[in-house]
Amino acid sequence: MSGSTGAPQGPAARQAAVAERVLAAGSATAAELAERFGVSLMTIHRDLDELERQGVVRKFRGGVTAQPSGVFESNVQYRLKTMRREKEALAEHALKRIEPGMAIMLDDSTSTLEIARRLRLGGITPLTVVTNFLEALNVLADQRSIHLMALGGDYDPLHSSFLGVSCVEAVQSLRVDVCFASTSAVHGGHAYHQEQHIVSVKRAMLDAAARNVLLVDHTKLARTALHRVAPLSRFDLLLVDDGASAEALRDLDEHKVRYEVCATKTGDPLR
Repeated sequence: MSGSTGAPQGPAARQAAVAERVLAAGSATAAELAERFGVSLMTIHRDLDELERQGVVRKFRGGVTAQPSGVFESNVQYRLKTMRREKEALAEHALKRIEPGMAIMLDDSTSTLEIARRLRLGGITPLTVVTNFLEALNVLADQRSIHLMALGGDYDPLHSSFLGVSCVEAVQSLRVDVCFASTSAVHGGHAYHQEQHIVSVKRAMLDAAARNVLLVDHTKLARTALHRVAPLSRFDLLLVDDGASAEALRDLDEHKVRYEVCATKTGDPLR
């Protein structure tokens, strides 16, 4: 088979390579993966079953995808690669709501991670940042001008964050000036997410903040997911990129949502 040259040896190594391939491409057929890795369809289906069990991907008839659905949130490694320019535009606008001396909270979304990346440049200090997102903690860990507070709990490798009852209780013990959050879907005046254990942490974060800002790229508008997080009235401001359709913005207007449209930029994403 043409894909067999240099294929990883052993199931674990092959599954890691398959996952990397699907996360990079977004989706793939089982036949394509079997040829690429030089194994039988039966073997590749066993690999995909294991990756689906781990929550890395989800299977559909004849193939596999890393893309989200109404009941499945994408693996964090896939989300880190998608909609980068849109998320950067949202983060640039979000920075305007942050002032020196504030305490802010960031949820475990890749949209708010872009805020952390900008705060790392040190333009807004002193600052207290509270988050349960390991990716954001790693970005800000060496910034002496930022007081970084990690929210503990049960570590979830698929989201690279700390969740569960312990995390909710840690959030409830705090009060911050602004919470910046994102979610998987916005529809009919409400924010939605696929996973209940994520929802409970996000709700606690909203309750712990004096003001709340929701960051959503345009692909999340007019979509729905299994669990309702909160009405959009819980947010003082919704930030969306300029890819949003006129129809989606009219829906926000009809529900009296305060929002700002953020212009995307050309050029290389912030590294």
